[in-house]
Amino acid sequence: QEYFNSTHGARKGLADTALKTANSGYLTRRLVDVAQDVVITEVDCGTTEGLIMTPIVEGGDVVEPLRERVLGRVVAEDVYLPGNDEEPIVTRNTLLDEAWVAKLEDASVQSVKVRSTISCESSFGVCARCYGRDLARGHQVNIGEAVGVIAAQSIGEPGTQLTMRTFHIGGAASRAAAVDNITVKTTGSVKFNNLKSVAHASGALVAVSRSGELSVLDGHGRERERYKLPYGATITAKDGDAVKAGQSVANWDPHNHPIVSEVAGFIRFIDFVDGVTVIEKTDELTGLASREITDPKRRGAHAKELRPIVRIVDGKGNDLTIPNTDLPAQYLLPPRSIVNLQDGAAVGVGDVVAKIPQEAS
Repeated sequence: QEYFNSTHGARKGLADTALKTANSGYLTRRLVDVAQDVVITEVDCGTTEGLIMTPIVEGGDVVEPLRERVLGRVVAEDVYLPGNDEEPIVTRNTLLDEAWVAKLEDASVQSVKVRSTISCESSFGVCARCYGRDLARGHQVNIGEAVGVIAAQSIGEPGTQLTMRTFHIGGAASRAAAVDNITVKTTGSVKFNNLKSVAHASGALVAVSRSGELSVLDGHGRERERYKLPYGATITAKDGDAVKAGQSVANWDPHNHPIVSEVAGFIRFIDFVDGVTVIEKTDELTGLASREITDPKRRGAHAKELRPIVRIVDGKGNDLTIPNTDLPAQYLLPPRSIVNLQDGAAVGVGDVVAKIPQEAS
């Protein structure tokens, strides 16, 4: 009986594999269909365009060094030693092999402009210089090589091996090791990228953008580290500040998403109805009262339209606007968010108005 039941699962596995293989074969066929015209048609198209390659740095660690990114490429512009513009160490149109990339690494070069098929100016197909090295033979690619079909097959081939695996993220173990600060690993100066921030009364900056990043530059202005700055992070360093290795430059609460006030004023609660849109809770440890926003799905029909909002007003009760915009300074509170402040409480720029537990967000 058990053997017979297990055959049902075995057949299902085989059917899945067969379907996936067919699907992958179809992907390869479509890729070949669009890429088959990409053939090496000439040695050099003569373009000076290309891509500037730099090491990929994430969280302060070099994920992919420059040597791996430029190996097998052709140099688009002369490469000079940092701080020396007299004599190039690699001249234009040089194919970078293992010896050349080792030389670049020894010279601490941090960026190289290389030729790319994206910027190739050949009328038909692509040129050998923009393509670079033939990975099968180790030298510059030959004229007539069907590089488009090779690329299509290279993308399609792993598709036959991929299985539908799911990875479990979260849980107590991964939550315990949550990152809550940025500690720089090298001595240098701080540079902010794409960061919107407000100045807190304590003198620290508070990030109010989600795509902000912090870089650490060395004495030559080269980027050595790069970190993401989450919304609500407290930044203790200013743009251009000198920092030492091991210094903490930012910190945040890893278990809660804060909602940060961008203006100073007084809090006004809108659509806060006790027992309907909010539930008052008392912390057993501190004895402090807080309000938790309820889930709209669990409210009665009469309360479905209520939207709990925290609005910032001035001393006379007039609505304030977010700086440099006409938008009112108000924050819509999602379900399960927690408000620790009372109605009418004073808030400063950069203060936390409410927080959303990480699991709920």
